Order: sequence, then C-alpha cells, then structure tokens
Amino acid sequence: MRNTLLRMLGALMCVVAACAEVTPVTDFDLEKMAGKWYIVGFATNAQWFVNNKAGMKMGTAMLVPTAGDLDLSYANLNADGTCWRMTHLAKKTETPGRFTFHSQIWSNDNDMQIVDVIYDDYALVHTIKTKNGVSEVLNKLYSRTPGTSDVPQQKFTQLSLETGILPDNIAILPENGECPEV
Repeated sequence: MRNTLLRMLGALMCVVAACAEVTPVTDFDLEKMAGKWYIVGFATNAQWFVNNKAGMKMGTAMLVPTAGDLDLSYANLNADGTCWRMTHLAKKTETPGRFTFHSQIWSNDNDMQIVDVIYDDYALVHTIKTKNGVSEVLNKLYSRTPGTSDVPQQKFTQLSLETGILPDNIAILPENGECPEV
C-alpha cells in the first residue's frame, strides 16, 4: 500500500511538472477548428479510464465557435445502438487556443488547450481536469477522418508521455459507428 501511494505521488508530481510546459499552438484560429472531428486517441492515468479503456471506441466531437467561445458536443455510439452524448460551453481565455469549462456531468473544472493542429487533418487537445483539489491530465487526438496517419499518432503519444501519462494508458481507439445527428 505504501509503495503504491508513493508511486502515485511520484506520478502526480511528474504530471504537475510536465503540465507546466504545455502551451497552446501559436496563431490559433478558432473558426478553423469548427466542424466535426473524430476522437481517435485518448490518454489519461485516471482510474476510470484504466478500468474502462478496453471497451472504449472512437467517438465524434462537434466544435462550434460562438462569440469567441466554443460549443463542444461529444457523441459515442454504444454497443446496444444507443448514443451517449455530452455538451460543454468552453469559455475562451486571454490566451488563444486555451479554454475553460465546468462539466456538470463529472463535476469538474477543465483547462483545455489546443497544443498542435493542422486544421484539415488533426488536433492535439490537452486538458487538466480538477475535482475536489485533485487534477488529472487528459489528452485527446482529434482527426477530421476516422483514420489518422502515423505522424499525428506519434505526436499524440509523445505529448502524452511528456505530460506524465503511462504508456499503457495511451490508446488509439478502434473505429466505431456514429450516432445520428440531432
């Protein structure tokens, strides 16, 4: 138990130190982020992910700029054909490419940064989620298509490792059907 706690504290210190180095992409263009993205990569050391990653599949994100902020709508097709959906309004900050929002579903505060993007290809999204004073890192690889090339996957893996995520907790998600548009 003591060794586990020490490892967790060590990993948390590593995460906190690594997160300080992450910055949004320069020359961020909110309008070019608009549209449909596939969530093809997911990485976090959060226990819920460790327990559920084997069953996770690709989902979609719809990003809609609204007066400088960003509407985020996520959808995942479940195995039984139902859809899981979640929406957030991410408020822009003084730093282009950086947004904050509170998730009512998860009761956490989110600091989200677009750290790398080729607007017609892929985006790397780095989020620090904080609940009850405890922070977790979540990195996502967005793609304009269900598949993505090796270069974005390598960048995603590198970002995840640099932000303290264990290699076993970095996943390229298998393709999945899509939820119907609402």
